[in-house]
Amino acid sequence: MVFKDKKAISTVHGADPRKLSEVVKRLAAEADSDGLGGIGETSAANSGWLGAASPKGYYDVTDQVDVRGLDLLNSDSSLGDARTLFNRSKPFALASGRENTDLDGSERRIDWVESDTDEQLMLYIPFQSTLRVHTLQITSLPPINMNQEGGNALMRPKTLHLYTNRAHVLGFEEAEDLAATQTIVLQPEDWDGATGTAKVELRFVKFQKVSSLVLFVSDGHGEGERVRIDRVRIIGEKGEKRELGKLEKIGDEPGE
Repeated sequence: MVFKDKKAISTVHGADPRKLSEVVKRLAAEADSDGLGGIGETSAANSGWLGAASPKGYYDVTDQVDVRGLDLLNSDSSLGDARTLFNRSKPFALASGRENTDLDGSERRIDWVESDTDEQLMLYIPFQSTLRVHTLQITSLPPINMNQEGGNALMRPKTLHLYTNRAHVLGFEEAEDLAATQTIVLQPEDWDGATGTAKVELRFVKFQKVSSLVLFVSDGHGEGERVRIDRVRIIGEKGEKRELGKLEKIGDEPGE
């Protein structure tokens, strides 16, 4: 018998491999439709949506994100949360083939994040294992018509500050006082016209043993007041599983 939410939803009688296979496939499809199926758990192959091809020799390791420890500051609470950014499915703005800002309420699917009081966002991303991070893929799909009234036009991220191996999210003033592991300034041409995705290539030597990342978006492209992000993907290599709740800092060796 197969149970879901403490209720029996299917029964397979006898040794029937075909029937069992059908049940498993159906359950897998339902898990994918939930959007977060597999995120936060190790999987043999991550079949989630990517906004760009992975660099040769590196893989999508977003399944190593520990979603239980995610944190996101200055986000609009009426929209998506930190987990939304690691949803395995294609962004609704792309899947629907139309803008998702003026849809009928029954059709609208809010699967993106926007900043709240200004254009800044602070995202804390802990991992289940230490990673070698090569590239970040950030997808941002603001409406095509950016000329909204009231100065609330949505923007794509412009300046990104990355901090490695922090035990928790950084406050905005704290982040401004710390030297970032790397700072990247994205240009308008960095965003793919079809998928709205920017490939953020990192200084690989500085991201060799990463147990967590803090992504600080300090401003956006344009004159608006809010930044929008639809998806974040982590590209690199998996390392050793770490003990959850314990973050190691690079250089914490005896005598250092």
